[in-house]
Amino acid sequence: MFETVELPFWLLLLVLLFAAVTASTHLLFPSVRWFFRRRAERLVARLNERLDRPIQPFKLLRRQDMIQRVIYDPEVVRAVGEYASVHGVREDVAFEKAQDYAREIVPSFSATAYFGVAIRLARWLATWLFDVRLRKIDEKALSDINPNATVVYVMNHRSNFDYVLVTYLAASQSALSYAVGEWARIWPLSRLIRAMGAYFIRRRSDDALYRKVLGSYVQKATEAGVAQAVFPEGGLSRDGKVGPSKLGILSYIVQGWQPDGREVIFVPVSLNYDRVVEDRVLVSAGRTGRRKFRGSIPEGIRFSFRYFWRRIRGRVGRFGEAAVTFGAPVSLSEVASSTKGDLVAELAEKLRSDVLATVPVVTVPLILLAMRNHSEPMTVKHIRTAIEELVDDRLNRPLAAGNEIPSEASIQDHLSVLEMRKIVAKTGDSYAIEDDELGEYYTNSLQGRFH
Repeated sequence: MFETVELPFWLLLLVLLFAAVTASTHLLFPSVRWFFRRRAERLVARLNERLDRPIQPFKLLRRQDMIQRVIYDPEVVRAVGEYASVHGVREDVAFEKAQDYAREIVPSFSATAYFGVAIRLARWLATWLFDVRLRKIDEKALSDINPNATVVYVMNHRSNFDYVLVTYLAASQSALSYAVGEWARIWPLSRLIRAMGAYFIRRRSDDALYRKVLGSYVQKATEAGVAQAVFPEGGLSRDGKVGPSKLGILSYIVQGWQPDGREVIFVPVSLNYDRVVEDRVLVSAGRTGRRKFRGSIPEGIRFSFRYFWRRIRGRVGRFGEAAVTFGAPVSLSEVASSTKGDLVAELAEKLRSDVLATVPVVTVPLILLAMRNHSEPMTVKHIRTAIEELVDDRLNRPLAAGNEIPSEASIQDHLSVLEMRKIVAKTGDSYAIEDDELGEYYTNSLQGRFH
């Protein structure tokens, strides 16, 4: 028992490593987790004092606890049995599949990551890249929303920058939970996005078990009052228009709603940009009909570094306006009481109409629309006159920046950028659209305001 035992040095190191891991797991990590959890609880308490909508306890559950709630939902358990029967596998195998889906979907929200990193980064990035404009259709109605209601922001999807912009502008409201697609499941981006409270979805999955697990999570978050942001189009617009709504997420919310339970309030949110960074990639995807875009992460990194280098040298400026309109809130209970047909379809059409009617009118789409309405090249003065006629004839609602028509100097600045990007061409003092596809893409964003 007390004899000397010789071991190779590498084996001794391995034994010590396993011992250190075991000791830390049983002795150190629980106390460290307790320490940080107490700090996180104090942070959330301070945040809730200044947020219009406090962070709900459901959002603060440990991720494993949230996963357990989802997979033991009676509907999910029933779907597990059906999956096992259809695919000819044991129920424990089907249950493992449901657990895998839940781990993939359920976020791991961190108030520190969201309010300490994401909000500050979103604010800096939004204001550095764009002149951000905000308009609220009915500010009183928005401020009077019942604090206990679940608020769901329903948005058109123009750019991946939508996440950044709305996160920044809704920072004083609450922590938003986004539904994000497969593009965000790339490590380490996926870890950050989970920590911000987003949940991953497979937009084109036909697996009934997967859909049941996803629906269970969405319904539990809605029942708990978690503020959410959804894009009913299901993906980025490839032609600039607000596309037809896909009913998936909305149907989960409606199916889990009870008339005598927590109220659900939908807020239509309309976004528009003077420049969509992915515009050429999206137009190309629309031309080919392929949902898989040609852009790649390395290309995005190269573009970002090139733009940053030119920006700090003063060779380029911001991308123009990024405008957001918060529409009048829509109560699910009111829509349900006045609907005799398919509630989900009626709700989706109502929200899409509200989004279309309030899309912000920003300068570049307005310039290109004025130019597309005239076949001959136009001077700056002629373009401004055409814009005045457009606004007088067809637009009874204010522009993103108020009721102001852009000045000739502003139009000239935007035309210079469009010329550099080869969207318009200059001949003498006149301009004409050179890239018809991109011209149409930007003017399509105003379909609900001028068409």
